[in-house]
Amino acid sequence: MADYFRENVTGMAAYIPGEQPKPGSQIIKLNSNENPYPPSPAVLEVLRNFNSESLRRYPNAYGEDFRQAASEALNVPSDWIIVGNGSDELLSVVMRACTEPGRKVAYPIPTYVLYQTLTQVQSAELVEIPYGENYELPIAQLIATNPAIAFIATPNSPSGHVVPINELRKLASNLSGVLVIDEAYVDFAQENALELVKEFENVIVIRTLSKGYSLAGLRLGFAIANPKLLSGLYKVKDSYNIDAIAIAVGAAAIRDQTYKNACVAKIKASRVQTAIAFKQLGFRVWDSQANFLLVQPPKANAEYLYQKLKEQEILVRYFQQARLDDKLRITIGTNEENEILINALANLVKVSVR
Repeated sequence: MADYFRENVTGMAAYIPGEQPKPGSQIIKLNSNENPYPPSPAVLEVLRNFNSESLRRYPNAYGEDFRQAASEALNVPSDWIIVGNGSDELLSVVMRACTEPGRKVAYPIPTYVLYQTLTQVQSAELVEIPYGENYELPIAQLIATNPAIAFIATPNSPSGHVVPINELRKLASNLSGVLVIDEAYVDFAQENALELVKEFENVIVIRTLSKGYSLAGLRLGFAIANPKLLSGLYKVKDSYNIDAIAIAVGAAAIRDQTYKNACVAKIKASRVQTAIAFKQLGFRVWDSQANFLLVQPPKANAEYLYQKLKEQEILVRYFQQARLDDKLRITIGTNEENEILINALANLVKVSVR
């Protein structure tokens, strides 16, 4: 077969998303960090009454209705907000605008694997710096790299830890390139880094409606940054990257902070109880400020447990890579789903739930 691709594309591995079961299946899905609760009733009302005339015309190129709603919810000017087809698209937009062969992209590992994929697509120079044993941020090494882009996911996946804002501030003040703070899981955390975009022109905070707002299927993300930084991103984003339905639904969702916060509170409470149950089974559990837990089985047999759970129609996430191949990342589900998971693991590790 002929090779039609650029050399770097031929040589790179594809990003592998979490397994998606067929629609209608009864599988307990705890592998992709989706919200176990339905979207806001305000979202469903928008869908029921959506004006089909909007489908005939191109949507607003800036997602203006959503930008205005996000502006009100977060107390930031609407022209400091850029909207994307999921936060992943915005990560890609930053990469296209700021990197090229010979420019560096740096981030601590383990973290979101898509950063590696996007760097390889651009043929930029990849610099991966290991986190400390307790997930201390390697600030000095990141600064010394002098990257065009530094990615920091906080809360981080798969660890669930939050990088303290003072460490992010120190990093931002010492970088000549762009600091991308990926806050996909921020709705479940105790703090955020939004104030840094007002302090630093080179900082962009990226968020999504997939997690806290139960809208992973909608594919809507957004980022906040100084308009000077956003001006370059607008040059490389697709003209009409957000569809009319996503704009309307997203605006309704982000305006309903009361509903979102209620769902988040339930997930955080379940996270605490599930962590306790794991520890009673002998698992090591990392402190998490996300909607998932990173756990290490007592016998470090993570791949075996992943396969056995899958046989019981319970999906969790297993990463076959350094520092993660003896661990599982498990999404917090409903209380019923969490109980089924813990009982299944109790039988598998031959330990009774106390």
